[in-house]
Amino acid sequence: MKKLLAILLTLAMSLSLAACGGTGTDTTGGTEDGGDSSGESAYRVAMICDSSISDGGWGMSCYNAMVDAAEEHGWETEVSDSIAQSAYYDTIVSYCDLGYDLIYAPGNQYTDAVLQAAEEFPDVAFALLNGGEDTPAQAANGNVTSLLPNAQQVGWIAGALAGLMTQSGTIAFIGGMELDTTLGKYQGYQEAAAYVGEQEGKTVTTLDIVYSGDFSATDKGIEFAKAMIDQGADVFFGDASAVDSGARQAIDEANAASGSVTIYDIAQPSDLLGQNECIIGSQVTDNASLVGLCMEAVENGTFGGEVIYGTLQNGALSAGALSDLVPADVQEKYQSYLDQMVNDTFMK
Repeated sequence: MKKLLAILLTLAMSLSLAACGGTGTDTTGGTEDGGDSSGESAYRVAMICDSSISDGGWGMSCYNAMVDAAEEHGWETEVSDSIAQSAYYDTIVSYCDLGYDLIYAPGNQYTDAVLQAAEEFPDVAFALLNGGEDTPAQAANGNVTSLLPNAQQVGWIAGALAGLMTQSGTIAFIGGMELDTTLGKYQGYQEAAAYVGEQEGKTVTTLDIVYSGDFSATDKGIEFAKAMIDQGADVFFGDASAVDSGARQAIDEANAASGSVTIYDIAQPSDLLGQNECIIGSQVTDNASLVGLCMEAVENGTFGGEVIYGTLQNGALSAGALSDLVPADVQEKYQSYLDQMVNDTFMK
């Protein structure tokens, strides 16, 4: 049945490509960087995503990373977003059947589907963002690479700012699914906020993590944020895509009702300052550079079987711009803590 569904989906994609140029929202490519004389790129990458690429958060950032990398390397792109978990494998197989060179899956939740497809399509490369360290070794054909931003450092970047900015001493974290990477971000956020708070002479407590179970459930974000605000949380961080957007909506509404911005949100994985009034800063992951390294490996015939790490030390992780809501002296302190993280002296 799965194979039949994959065949039908492939046929639908092929007809769509022939009719209007692709199943996704955009394509890039040309003759300057790897394209041929017909105007078509020699290489193609497809992204699958269970959230929307218009979610203002994770899905959008990961899609933009693929597009940016493709523009730099002259690749064509396609995307299928807002797909159900039950459709992960079939969607991947459809792109493999269409001859795509690289499948980009931005999340640990795609691991099983990626490994299954990678075994069936040994000539296709698979890049798994937030993939496990042991995932490439599980690929029978050595054609899977994990792109692994340091989850603890992601949490530290947000947690240090939260520890400096909280006035209530209570902060919150919203997760999408119970993934190891999400838990790692939560733990880093929690420990950094507590440490920085202690250095600043206050006690900072992080509420227990909550999971929406669905990266597209904006309503869950609204529900969670309202409940956490009622528990005294005044700084939020999340790893839940559109759910985070819902939380920001609730935070903005709470601030509007009070007449001032006193509840804050820290975004990820791109610089989203200005998207919502409550956003005071962002944890930024340069996923474009990680995807670009995969493209280079495909072109060179060296792809697969490795973990490409993203850290503060190699520049893949950083902090985005800060809001004017963050006082100048607090910005200086925050930069000092970031410097400690880069120099590996934070919390030591």
